[in-house]
Amino acid sequence: MNNKDLAKNVLDLVGGEQNISGLTHCATRLRFVLKDDNKADLKALDQLEGVLKAQNSGGQVQVVIGAKVDAVYSEVKNLTSDHIGELTESTDSGPKKRRNPVNVVLETIAGIFTPVLPALVGCGMIKCLATVITAMGYLEGSGFLTIINMIGDCIFYFMPFFLAVSAANRFKTNPYLAVALAAGLMHPTILNAAAQIAETGVNSIDFLGMPILLMKYSSSVIPIILAVWIMSYVYPIVNRVIPKFLQVLLTPMIVLFIMIPVELIVLGPVGSYIGDWLTNGINSLFSTAGVLAGAILGFFKPIMVMFGMHYAIMPIQVQQVATLGATVLLPTALAANLAQAGAAFGVFVLTKSKTMKSAAASSGFTALFGITEPAIYGVTLKYKRPFFAGCLAGGLVGGFYSLVHTTANAISLPGVLAIGTYSSDRYMYVVIGCVAAVVLGFVFTLLAGIKEDTDGNKSKQQATNKVNSNQTAVATEATTASVSSLTSTSSDMLIVSPMTGEIKPISEVEDQAFAQELMGKGIAIVPTDGKVYAPFDGVVEALYRTKHAIGLKAANGVEILIHIGVDTVSLKGKYFNAHIEQGQTITAGDLLVEFDPEGITSAGYNTITSIVVTNMQQYGDVLTTATSGPIRESEPLIKLIP
Repeated sequence: MNNKDLAKNVLDLVGGEQNISGLTHCATRLRFVLKDDNKADLKALDQLEGVLKAQNSGGQVQVVIGAKVDAVYSEVKNLTSDHIGELTESTDSGPKKRRNPVNVVLETIAGIFTPVLPALVGCGMIKCLATVITAMGYLEGSGFLTIINMIGDCIFYFMPFFLAVSAANRFKTNPYLAVALAAGLMHPTILNAAAQIAETGVNSIDFLGMPILLMKYSSSVIPIILAVWIMSYVYPIVNRVIPKFLQVLLTPMIVLFIMIPVELIVLGPVGSYIGDWLTNGINSLFSTAGVLAGAILGFFKPIMVMFGMHYAIMPIQVQQVATLGATVLLPTALAANLAQAGAAFGVFVLTKSKTMKSAAASSGFTALFGITEPAIYGVTLKYKRPFFAGCLAGGLVGGFYSLVHTTANAISLPGVLAIGTYSSDRYMYVVIGCVAAVVLGFVFTLLAGIKEDTDGNKSKQQATNKVNSNQTAVATEATTASVSSLTSTSSDMLIVSPMTGEIKPISEVEDQAFAQELMGKGIAIVPTDGKVYAPFDGVVEALYRTKHAIGLKAANGVEILIHIGVDTVSLKGKYFNAHIEQGQTITAGDLLVEFDPEGITSAGYNTITSIVVTNMQQYGDVLTTATSGPIRESEPLIKLIP
């Protein structure tokens, strides 16, 4: 399934565009704020090809996509109207739901920081490069190294500007006035005077008898967020008071006249003190109970990722780096990520499934570079034991990192590429921790073992549960893969070919759901004409409305899916003509569907047709008569062994 089709299907399954009041994405998942969460079909989303996991957490419906989330997000945005903002509340969403305050806070933090994440990570990786160059003794004092350091530091010097834009989107207020508030905090009048307090002895400016404390806000987080939040209420109030013909002139002036003094007199100092208290509190916790604190965070980090709560600690990390030059929190995330990578590699060794071996290997390497969702949702959590083996390994190494005072001096994805930004009592401890996390996650998984049949049964159950002819575009595409389970036959059964064409291995189908036999075992045929015939006596269990997929059940209970082409659901029935209806009784040789192979090919779609036994778990084996060569309609194709 391509990105555009995946985006369409996700939109349908969250209740359509009209049900969305906010949307954003992070490194691996789409995050929807919906007007009615009950309209989102999480089960269908969870089973959708291309989706690793779907869940409702932190007040959001989160659809975990993986590495291609940015491309899918772009397609979703292309399919929706401009009024859908970055996790903003719609004004016409009807009665407001009573929401958990904790969820609201988590949602707000995620909505503000996830858009800024690319800049944070980009600058963090540049900072890593500068650290490595400096440590190697190259280009010391050069202009090149000066500029590299500047790039790595720029987001921290101008943090209020970045947060002003994302906060304005989150609180649905004017982004340019929000940037003006950031400029008020960052104006040289304030910054220069704050830098000269030691020389001048002046620590405040009088404003109508009220003191404006001189503070450095260049790396602050909370003051600008508070200021933009308050402005989101002040702006509409002022706009209502001012006559319409004067709004364009007076509203911005009055809002700034109110807000900048308020942020400098009240919000700035309060926000700075809160940030300092949080930063110092975390540091005090790690200094007094560091091993325990590190172990707890290292253990629970993957669990926080599952619920999308890991962004809740982002402001503290940013504040620590901005204020103290380093954070004690990221090393525990590094330990947790690498431990899940080790657990995925453990599954690679233990599993006998070729599909899972491939998934475990690829997601394990992805986790090494700091993105763990594919490993967690696609591998370790499926077997449960490897997931908790990784959590245990992450907890042990997190405690070790705290013991040897490991910190990170930049915000980056916690993976092996960023270890240049970490420091410890000895740098070798950072490397030892990385190796230990992977090795312990691997060894603990081998010791815990996996229940292989759990994965097999789960995959089969996903295929069996996917029929619902009234489902939306993707739900039906996935669901027509199977029908309700029946008792298997007591003797061998031979299924004949439903079409004429060239036999191909199912692995050559450019759809992983079929190629990896997730829908069932079978064979593929490249058709030479455009006719599909009934291969046995039975009933039409499912007929997709675009006629490109048919689910059949034989009189003795054998169930097959005939899926014409790859991604042909996008044709919306064009080039297809059905001669049967869902629920209709059929006789072997009946013409089921006619289609135009040339028209489908000219539209840019592959006509290779998948023919799979969807209740394969009821048979000892599913064999094909050949893996290549020509075949005619009604010639033997698949043999079922009881």
